[in-house]
Amino acid sequence: MQVPLLDLKAQFATIRDEVLEQVTEVLDTQRCIGGPKVEELEKQIAAYCGCKYAVGSSSGTDAILETLMSLNIGPGDEVVTTPFTFFATAGCIARTGAKIVFVDIDPATYNIDPALIEGAITDNTRAIMPVHLFGQMADMDSIMAIAGSHSLAVIEDACQSISSTYKGKKAGSIGTAGCFSFFPSKNLGGIGDGGMTVTNDEKLYEKLKVMRSHGQTGVYEHDFVGGNFRLDPIQAAALLVKLPHLDDWSGRRRKNAAYYDKKFAGTPVQTPYISDDNVSIYNQYVIRVPRRDEVLAHLRASDIGCAVYYPTGLHLQECFASLGYKEGDFPNTEKASSEVMALPVYPELTDEMKDFVVETILTFLS
Repeated sequence: MQVPLLDLKAQFATIRDEVLEQVTEVLDTQRCIGGPKVEELEKQIAAYCGCKYAVGSSSGTDAILETLMSLNIGPGDEVVTTPFTFFATAGCIARTGAKIVFVDIDPATYNIDPALIEGAITDNTRAIMPVHLFGQMADMDSIMAIAGSHSLAVIEDACQSISSTYKGKKAGSIGTAGCFSFFPSKNLGGIGDGGMTVTNDEKLYEKLKVMRSHGQTGVYEHDFVGGNFRLDPIQAAALLVKLPHLDDWSGRRRKNAAYYDKKFAGTPVQTPYISDDNVSIYNQYVIRVPRRDEVLAHLRASDIGCAVYYPTGLHLQECFASLGYKEGDFPNTEKASSEVMALPVYPELTDEMKDFVVETILTFLS
C-alpha cells in the first residue's frame, strides 16, 4: 500500500470545479494585480481570525518580512525567536539587518520556552517572534507578559497554524501581528505561494498596505523603501473557495491524530503533546522514536511518506555562524532534531492507511 505524506490531489478533486470557476473569473476580468478577490479574502481572513485588519502578501515569508519592516526593525535591533523552525523565521530577521537572538524550545511542545526569553532580552531587543509550530500555538500569556514589561512587539509566526486556538483565541490575534503562509501544503493552502498578516493595530495596517507595494504612498511617490509583496488574485480566488472548508479539514486532521494517539499508546512511539490551553490543527503530526533514521528508511522502503521537521537547528546553519552559537547551546532543539519525524495526517487518510503506517512502525521497532 502506498501512503503519501500529503495528497493534495485528493483534496483538489472535491473542489475542482469551484476553484476553476473562481480562477477563470479572475482571468476573464484581467484584474491580475489586487482587486476584489484579494480584498474579499483579506476581509474574510480578518473576521475569521478575530482581527480588525488583514493584508495579503506574496508568501508567508514576505508576510513576516514586511511586518518586520513595517515595525521599523533593522540594523542595531534584536529579535528573539526559536532555532527550531523553518528557515524563513530567522531568515527574515537577518534580511532586515537586525540581530537574531535564539532561545531554546520547550521539549514537550517544541515551541519557544517562555522561561528562557527574559534572559535573552537586552536594551536592543525590539520584538519577540514565537512560532506556533506544527499547528500548536505557543504559550502566549507568558510571552505577552514579558513583551509588555519590556515594551516589545510580538510577531506571531503562525505560518503553520491558521485556525489554531490558545485559550479560545485564534492564532495571529494575540500579538502585535500574526503572519500566515498559504503554501500549498498548509491546512489552508493556495495553488502557489501566498501569505497574509493580521493585526488590530490600525497604524501598522496602513503601513503594511504601503509596504507591500514598494512603499509607494502616491503615484511614483515613496516615503520609505518597501517591496513587491502583493498577493496574487488567482491565489486569493482559490483560497476563497478553500476557506469555508478549513474547519472541517482541520477537524479531520485532529481525528486522524487521535487515531494515531490511541494506536501508539503504550509503545516506544512518543506522540505529540498538546497543551490543555490549545486546539491544534496538526499541520504536521510529529512523533519521537528511537532509531529515528532507521525508522524513516523503513517507512520509505514501505512506500509510506514521512519527513523530518527539522533536522538541524537554525543556530547551527552555516549562514548564521557569525552569531557565534555552537553545538550544545540549545540542547532541547538539538535532541528534537535527532529524534522527531512527521507522519501522514492529511484529512483524506483512511483508517486502513493509518493502520498500515502504525503497523509498519511498530513491527520494525519490535
